[in-house]
Amino acid sequence: MVKVPYVTAATTLFSFGLIYAFGHLRDSFRGLLRFLFAAADDSPAGCNPKGYAPICVGKEDFYIRRFFRRIQDCFGRPIASKPDAWFDVVERYSTDSNKTLHRTTRTSKCLNLASFNYLGFAAADEYCTPRVIESLKKYSASTCSSRVDGGNTQLHIELEELVARFVRKPSAILLAMGYATNSAIIPALIGKGGLIISDSLNHNSIVSGARASGATIRVFQHNNPAHLEKLLREQISGGQPRTHRAWKKILVIVEGIYSMEGELCKLPEIISVCKKYKVYTYMDEAHSIGAVGKTGRGVCELLGVDPADIDIMMGTLSKSFGSSGGYIAASKEIIQHLKLTCPSHIYGTSMSPPAVQQVISAMKVILGEDGTDRGAKKISQIRDNSNFFRSELQKMGFEVLGDNDSPVMPFMVYNPAKMPAFSRECLRQNVAVVPVGFPATPLLLGRIRICISASHSREDLIKGLEVISNVGDLVGIKYLPVEQEETTSVEKPNKL
Repeated sequence: MVKVPYVTAATTLFSFGLIYAFGHLRDSFRGLLRFLFAAADDSPAGCNPKGYAPICVGKEDFYIRRFFRRIQDCFGRPIASKPDAWFDVVERYSTDSNKTLHRTTRTSKCLNLASFNYLGFAAADEYCTPRVIESLKKYSASTCSSRVDGGNTQLHIELEELVARFVRKPSAILLAMGYATNSAIIPALIGKGGLIISDSLNHNSIVSGARASGATIRVFQHNNPAHLEKLLREQISGGQPRTHRAWKKILVIVEGIYSMEGELCKLPEIISVCKKYKVYTYMDEAHSIGAVGKTGRGVCELLGVDPADIDIMMGTLSKSFGSSGGYIAASKEIIQHLKLTCPSHIYGTSMSPPAVQQVISAMKVILGEDGTDRGAKKISQIRDNSNFFRSELQKMGFEVLGDNDSPVMPFMVYNPAKMPAFSRECLRQNVAVVPVGFPATPLLLGRIRICISASHSREDLIKGLEVISNVGDLVGIKYLPVEQEETTSVEKPNKL
């Protein structure tokens, strides 16, 4: 849990308050202009068409217009190359105070610290790429059909079997989108009369799926098994609201690595609590599968948890495997139930065959079934890269979140003006990073999120650290003491 220093909290609140006050002042003038020019078609206040209610209203609209629009050039930056260790970022400009961004024909070659290409498979690969091209020629880019109709190829069946073997579960099901894997699967698993107990920092896809299910939702403190147990005891003893009948089923949902914190789930302790109270467990391994563990099998392997102790294991294929889509791995009975009830599987177009082939090839490389040890080297490389980068950031004085071995490492910025300033200056020095703020994080907890890849060389990481350190000094976000002696390893690469 992040504890915001009082001075930092005060200055951050003052910054937001200033923007809020001036935003409402400008809206007051906007309302006055709208009143004065209401009859004109070319109103300078930007009125809605006559007789129509405004589509965008309320606090969300105010936030987008007065907060987000000021910094939207830091988000959605177009790229013009594959997301390798370095990629080409398209330059943009605005002539109306960031309201509209125009692309240019110029690009900047930047160090990629933004993509989830953890094992480097998103770039051209000597084993994967030729097989993906062959599958494109054989099957085309799309099946143009759902799995239950004409979109179930031999590749899909092969990948489901391979995923089940890789995560050590009896069976698996594929879906074409990682976000939809959570948002569509959870309502197929639990409904009215059921209870979902969710970690407070679970991903939005889990939140959407839980809300769509109709089940009662309770939230436990982030990564806190003791609070989870307390909540379970209260809910089991109290039963359903009003009727106090026993819950039809209880599902505890956690993540392997939390995407905005870089923290590993306290899985052994949480599993112990769930087994004690005989409730089902659902784990999202979007950021951990393939990226952590001795053989890339995720947090279960890393933390010594038997996959059989987790009822439903979810993962995405768009990160470590360089493709798209998601999967659910569970017992054969659960998977068969999902194939008959999940709308995304029944009605949605199946995964693109080349995307399926990419995952098959990447998994075979990780497993060593390509006849080489490249997969083992990639897993070792991302672990070494992640731990090196995290350690150096901490030595520089950044407030880094997360645990060792995690390739996701956010560090705190807090102030809403420092976040875009840091992102823009890093881009100017050819380093691409991701700023993350409200609503993805709490209002006061803005941060920069770094994602490390096995494709980064040590020289790449040192280059990134030098730029981040210099910009951190310029912007003033080194909130912790600097270890002077240790940071010389970054300043002088020849001593590594």
